[in-house]
Amino acid sequence: MSTTTGKAARAAKVQGGPGTSVSPGVLPHDQRGRPGRRKASMGVQNTAGWLFSTPFLVLFTVFMAFPILATLLMSFTDFGLRNVTRPLDANFIGFENYVNLFSDEKFLKSLFNTAYFVVIGVPLTIALGLVVAVLLNNGIDRARTFFRVGFYAPVVTTIVAVAVVWRFVLDPSDGLIAGLFSEVGLTAPDFLGSETLAMPSMIAMAVWRNVGTVMVLFIAGLQAIPTEVREAAKLDGAGVWQEFRGITVPLLRPTLLYATVITTIGYLNVFEEPFVMTQGGPSDSTLTVSLNMYREGFNFFHMGYASAMAYVLFVVIMGITVLQLRLLKDNTK
Repeated sequence: MSTTTGKAARAAKVQGGPGTSVSPGVLPHDQRGRPGRRKASMGVQNTAGWLFSTPFLVLFTVFMAFPILATLLMSFTDFGLRNVTRPLDANFIGFENYVNLFSDEKFLKSLFNTAYFVVIGVPLTIALGLVVAVLLNNGIDRARTFFRVGFYAPVVTTIVAVAVVWRFVLDPSDGLIAGLFSEVGLTAPDFLGSETLAMPSMIAMAVWRNVGTVMVLFIAGLQAIPTEVREAAKLDGAGVWQEFRGITVPLLRPTLLYATVITTIGYLNVFEEPFVMTQGGPSDSTLTVSLNMYREGFNFFHMGYASAMAYVLFVVIMGITVLQLRLLKDNTK
């Protein structure tokens, strides 16, 4: 009898039945091989991931990474038109292009014009976008969608169409503003032909075109503010201005940071407006760094010099962006 019981117990242990103990380090039959299968499954997933990423990686390498690296190397050479078919014949000149930039009056003029465009244009765009967003979010009840679409339409409109509209508006003889001046017996100034008024006209067009983007960002930020906070402020007797200054603006600081950074980067790279409207004139009064870079690279074929100009602009953009992030991020905590 005892012999039969012992055999049954040993059989139960071997089969791994319910209530049986398993020796340390020995897995039941249905759990054996699972780590290996998991590793194989992870390997298949990784392979599939790389396969799906390959088209993007190839395109990024060919059209982004390689040109960026090539441009950096080119900025240390005298690469010109003669080197287009024989790029390896370009002479290495070190930092000569970078040194020459800061003694180039045209480059310094374009740098000043770009700074002027940013210093005036960014605050106007941010302020006007915030005002429009507040009005559309709180002050306008009827046709709100119509106004939102209207303000955002210039963002998705091509620069050619924008240029046609603004040239008509600013035309000194037959333009819309000229008609308004003639109604009161005055002669409209030549906005795009004046060294004093050309850049403010460019800024006005850029603000009109880009305020829709900032408006959308601020509307999203305003809708994220809890209604309980506004109601509590009203119960405490806060007026409209007090609520805006003490609640709306502080809670919008993360959105303000993002909107300021992307608007500044876009305005530092301004190219389309002066290229289409004035070609940098009159007398280089609307010549920006990007337009100057385009001229040097594709009109005069000083590609090494233009590459150096591009990297100076890149360093300026990075420096200003980091400064903005540090100044505004501390206020968003």
